[in-house]
Amino acid sequence: MTVESNIKQLPLANRSVRYVSIAGVEGIDSLPFSMRILLENLLRQASRGVDTHAEVDALLARRIGSGLTFYPVRVYGQDILGQVMLVDMAGIRDAVADAGGDPLQVFPKVPVDVIIDHSLQVDSWATPNARRINLEREYERNGERFAFLRWCSSSFEGVRIVPPGKGIMHQIHLEYIGKVVWTEKTADGELAIPDTCVGTDSHTPMINGLGVLGWGVGGIEAEAVMVGKPVALALPEVVGIEVKGKLREGVLPTDLVLAITQQMRSLGVVGKFVEFFGNGLEALPLGDRGMIANMAPEYGATAVYFPIDERTMDYLRMTGREDDQIELIEAYAKAQKLWRSADTPAPKFDTVVTLDLDTIRPCLAGPRNPEDHLDLETVPTAFLQHHQEIAGRPLDPNRSVPVRGEKFSLRDGAVLIAAITSCTNTANPVNMMAAGLVAKKAVALGLKTQPWVKTSLVPGSHVTAAVLEKAGLQGALDTLGFHIAGFGCTTCNGGSGPLPEPLVEAIEREKLVGTAVLSGNRNFEGRIHPNVRAAYLGSPALVVVYALTGSLTVDVTKEVIGVGSNGQPVYLRDIWPTAVEIAQAVAGSYEPQLFREKYADLFDGGEAWDALSGERSERFPWQETSTYVRRPPYFENLSREAAPVQDIVGMRPLVILGDSVTTDHISPSGAISLGTPAADFLLAKGIEKRDFNNYTTRRGNHDVAVRATFANIRLRNRIVPGVEGGVTKLMPEGEQMRVFEAAEEYLRREVPLAVIAGKNYGCGSSRDWAAKGVALLGVKAVIAESFERIHRTNLVGMGVLPLQFEPGTTAESLGLDGSETIDIPALAENLDVSGRIEAIVRRADGTTTRVPLTIRLDTSEDVEYWRHGGILPLVWRDYVSGKSEDHVSHSAAEIAPDVGGPQHELPDAMPGSEVPSATQGASMG
Repeated sequence: MTVESNIKQLPLANRSVRYVSIAGVEGIDSLPFSMRILLENLLRQASRGVDTHAEVDALLARRIGSGLTFYPVRVYGQDILGQVMLVDMAGIRDAVADAGGDPLQVFPKVPVDVIIDHSLQVDSWATPNARRINLEREYERNGERFAFLRWCSSSFEGVRIVPPGKGIMHQIHLEYIGKVVWTEKTADGELAIPDTCVGTDSHTPMINGLGVLGWGVGGIEAEAVMVGKPVALALPEVVGIEVKGKLREGVLPTDLVLAITQQMRSLGVVGKFVEFFGNGLEALPLGDRGMIANMAPEYGATAVYFPIDERTMDYLRMTGREDDQIELIEAYAKAQKLWRSADTPAPKFDTVVTLDLDTIRPCLAGPRNPEDHLDLETVPTAFLQHHQEIAGRPLDPNRSVPVRGEKFSLRDGAVLIAAITSCTNTANPVNMMAAGLVAKKAVALGLKTQPWVKTSLVPGSHVTAAVLEKAGLQGALDTLGFHIAGFGCTTCNGGSGPLPEPLVEAIEREKLVGTAVLSGNRNFEGRIHPNVRAAYLGSPALVVVYALTGSLTVDVTKEVIGVGSNGQPVYLRDIWPTAVEIAQAVAGSYEPQLFREKYADLFDGGEAWDALSGERSERFPWQETSTYVRRPPYFENLSREAAPVQDIVGMRPLVILGDSVTTDHISPSGAISLGTPAADFLLAKGIEKRDFNNYTTRRGNHDVAVRATFANIRLRNRIVPGVEGGVTKLMPEGEQMRVFEAAEEYLRREVPLAVIAGKNYGCGSSRDWAAKGVALLGVKAVIAESFERIHRTNLVGMGVLPLQFEPGTTAESLGLDGSETIDIPALAENLDVSGRIEAIVRRADGTTTRVPLTIRLDTSEDVEYWRHGGILPLVWRDYVSGKSEDHVSHSAAEIAPDVGGPQHELPDAMPGSEVPSATQGASMG
């Protein structure tokens, strides 16, 4: 069957649209739907003269690990990684111009949307003015960053910026931006293609719930896509989840999602695609599907795909999509066998798991990972154990601590933060109506929030806020302190804002174990708030309940929630809504016109946005004094050709880490604490503590971001056992110091560095700064038991060599303590896709050990990127040499899957420094 014969016409009423047909491909009915989208992408490349024969054959034969070339339609980002990505793009413009090239040739080759949602903090709460105050503070802190992004929208063709205060990127994606089917102009007219994307946020798979295939990548990889390069994808295993039954009365979508997270983490789906099938899908509305897909990084899956069906169309109609677009989506999906119905044959999956909705129970997850599943009735008992582990002492129920100026006292387990937050939950109509109904019933009975609880409600879109108002539920939420505090990520992303100083004093003085309950997707150590030692994920409704009890030690399934205004005890059953009540609230509040009205001004930021500078120009006017946005240093002193590969000799371990080290450990996203290198730097620049903002918002400045690397207050480095925080030892002296200062000294001595880690290194966010910061500290290689997918790619993209121990070999089994040096000899001879190599560990006593390692360059693109010192030097060399097309072959060796945990987010560089590769040095400013 020739490619030409596969180009057909869609049966549409009022327009002529063609498409590259896959429906007639032999074996299509047994192919998972997500794989069908990859197949269409390959056949469409073939229609343009690219030879994808071998890749199509590998996909149809399901040869796991075979290399595929995938060109996403677009790039989707948030203001942190999206900004860093665009800072690099502006830096490339400068570097190309400095090399004598045309800077206007540097622009995105695919559409780019960036949503400003990651910089909002809850500075004001429990007041009607909170929304206004927090937005004003967001502009005050981030005006430089926002002005840069506004410049990007005017100076880079194809870049759209959604201003602050509009919502959370993934909810906006689901409700408005995701098209499901895209059309592009060709010489022969309109061509319909599947809407696909990569996103600079690990929760990008939320859009999979709408039938759009997309996943999270680091900003570095997204930059490569922006300039027209493909994603090099090793054909993944596809795990099929067959859905049966329906949720019980009293069970909410969050309970389902947390249960799936635990089950998938136990199964092991890191680097795999997950796809849902079965007639039970009829019981999963789009809100639930989006939530399940949103949590993909928490259980490690690359994508979590839901095929297009009637539920999809229901959602598209509810959210006000245009009739012509809905007609196109349905016609295209049915013509391409991308449509699922009750009669659709089940595809053939590599693994099949059954999910019985009837088995799901109410739950929380904590104290530090989304997969730490706890049935609701077990929470008080579990917290006793958590307290013992965290505090190193048993919980004393009689111990109470007075708080200066307050009539109440605090106990271990006190809920300090109760936050309805995150696109994961606020995009779900059932969840939000349930929370509002709990509040309404609680207020009717006279219950009140405990006075030490910081409450906040931050919806993911203006639609959610309007719906709560329309349903008559926002008033009750306000009464309990859940006033709308803005529209953005906030607490889920570490933007919980300050706690009252008297509470902080009491907590720190008495070493209390304070807690948080949030409807977020992440609860890693140190992420939610520096004074919160245990954080628990739960449904928005349970967030309201725990605000009422004020403690994790209360068994909310059996014990009294509070005392009503009539003096009678109130139990959970008295305020928990029925499924019928929730359904009625949803049906009466969500309607298409509301979505159309609220999204009509999505790209209009109003007076505050319009007042920012950002006039169109060829090159961005960098300000040397800026502490937010600096010209990136990656292109200084670059040669026009990549240097020859050389051995890495004499590496010192900078840190030796355990399992499941997250990108939050490597490059924290929360508050900048006094006593850290970043805080010292900002103070030296005249920035007061109140204006530090957080690590997340400072990543456009490499001086700040590199000082954040390994600065997490909960980091445990085995070179300094028993010490928490960003500390190591400078060798061979053995002097204990902060990681940043040690790296500075090693760089001065021209000593290359290594990071040693356990399983699933780099899980968590798709944060490219967790690779950039490591590279700029002078790290040449990361040697780990296994890697999270996105972070491994980011390391390669920054010229850091990922090396993997053989199974059974660990830092412990080798007895590494940081006093060693490590050589990687014969690198040029062994450098290849998944090549094998031996490291030589030289110990302080003069003995040596040879350690077999796998070079985790998984595709030929990886090898090419690493040879150049990373993606950015390669892109610059392409521009200055006049290359505009991708120039490496697309093949991947079979790859053993990583074993480990979830995947979650990254920082920047040093003045006058060049991104180090295995053959290049770096200097520190």
